[in-house]
Amino acid sequence: MSGTRLRAAPVRERVAALERLLGDPGRPDNPTGHRALLRADRAATPCAEAEAVLDGFGMNEEFVPRELGGRFDSVESLVRIARPVFRRDVALGTGHGTTTFTAASDVWMAGSADQRAHLAALLLTGSKAAVAEHEGARTGDSARSGIRIVPRAGGGLALTGAKPVVTNVRRADALVLFCRTGDERGSGSHSALLLDPRRLPADRHRITGRPPSVGLRGYVRSGVEFDRCPVPEGALLGAPGSGLRTALRSFQISRTLTASLAVAAGDTALRTAVRVDRAKGPGGAGAAGGPGGPGAAADPRQVAATVTGAFTDLLLCDSLALVAARALHLLPGETSLYAAAAAALLPKVLSETMHDLSTVLGSQLYAREGAVGIFAKHLRDVPAAGLGHAGAAACRATVVPQLGSLARSAWFTGEEAPAALFRPAGPLPAFRYGALVPAGGRDSLSASLLAFAAAVPGTTREERALRAPAELLVRELRDLRGRVLALPPPEAGRPTSPAWFALGDRHALVLAGAAVLGVWWHARAAGDAFLGDPSWAAAALHRVARRLGLRPGELPASCADRVHREVLARFGEGRSYDLYDAPVPG
Repeated sequence: MSGTRLRAAPVRERVAALERLLGDPGRPDNPTGHRALLRADRAATPCAEAEAVLDGFGMNEEFVPRELGGRFDSVESLVRIARPVFRRDVALGTGHGTTTFTAASDVWMAGSADQRAHLAALLLTGSKAAVAEHEGARTGDSARSGIRIVPRAGGGLALTGAKPVVTNVRRADALVLFCRTGDERGSGSHSALLLDPRRLPADRHRITGRPPSVGLRGYVRSGVEFDRCPVPEGALLGAPGSGLRTALRSFQISRTLTASLAVAAGDTALRTAVRVDRAKGPGGAGAAGGPGGPGAAADPRQVAATVTGAFTDLLLCDSLALVAARALHLLPGETSLYAAAAAALLPKVLSETMHDLSTVLGSQLYAREGAVGIFAKHLRDVPAAGLGHAGAAACRATVVPQLGSLARSAWFTGEEAPAALFRPAGPLPAFRYGALVPAGGRDSLSASLLAFAAAVPGTTREERALRAPAELLVRELRDLRGRVLALPPPEAGRPTSPAWFALGDRHALVLAGAAVLGVWWHARAAGDAFLGDPSWAAAALHRVARRLGLRPGELPASCADRVHREVLARFGEGRSYDLYDAPVPG
């Protein structure tokens, strides 16, 4: 399909075209297959063959808004396009995709018309962009920026300082740089610049190396140092001092994207576990040289429970990811809350899910090739892509200051979210970067929880199994409200009590449960045979309740059986383990 036809094609056709290009990852001669990707990972370099395939597809066009000549129109569409890449290799998807999009988003949001047009032209010809985020993106401490803008002798401004990690800066034609512009605290102390790193004076800046990492080994990390490096005229992104506000709004997009794409790695992990288990013979070993390989006999009931729980977790995570992505269009004043909750919760849940699935693989987990080698790679890469504990801490730091106002004026009083929030691939209004705000004081998703919990029928055993944990989540939200109001409010400049972070984590789980209920309720109304069945939603809410330390009762065996049948059906028919149920090769 040509670039012009792709630009006009709906997202499902673009996803299908990309899947055809990427092909069966198990084929030894596939440039985007397991063999090529693992070879690049061992060498700790990007996979050039796979990047060439993505360039042939015109992946950069997915990062440029349609009004600037690209194909980007929604974060949900971008998630659907990027998931086939992330199923194969998180490092490939991050280094050759989302890093450039994250940098570009700052320009689409805050740049002048000339800056936007300039960057669009670069990306549409295959260039990469890098972003040097302020430290708040990783540590939650926005005051610790390593680069400053200082007056330059003879007039103008200069950059001084260092950033230890800037992905892709060695091969980028555009660099978005957040830097400190003053000593005062608060939002006016940072600015953002758009630079061409190849045109900066060689004697005033240098690219530094980074030690090897365990995860994302093919991800091109470098540092950058400036020594009174002159700032080109016209480099400022937005007004002076607007950098922190730009970053806080941009994080809503990048956090949503990071969390949503981690689901794709979980999809591959589940598919691999099912494949390995099915390849094992009665004695626990596959045919000689076959994909099953050696391994001890596994209890079939335990394997079924493990893969069923993993699929349930994937649907749970994708429900919250869906809400965060669609809220960018439908509820932009609330997205800071949902994006932070998703980015804090999903990498943690998915990492635990993949570790659970590793028990199905047994000793095969140590294989370095094939689908199992990619499984092990995902185990290393997902926590790194989710920014680990520092990323979770930064997300919690976004949520905690909002909890007090939500408890006082939003929970149990706010309006419900629109139905469109819960409909995968449904139509959306145009995305407006300018509508995003750092915090909005509303929580429509929690309001929807009350309505959904009250509406769950109790005719069947499966419906009753869903209604019980739904009611527990409503009680949990009421308890959260009481605990938040009882705590002394966090004070700026002082350490925040760990109790606040614990409440933020519990609220994220409540939001995930509410998202599940919303997806189920509207799929039920649409007649979806699986997502409209209460079995998966009941299983998901039972897992949420147990994570909260609640007692939802026993999940009926019929619920787990229904989910397990879907796991096997999607494996046999080659369909994705997410809300989109899309065809997948191999």
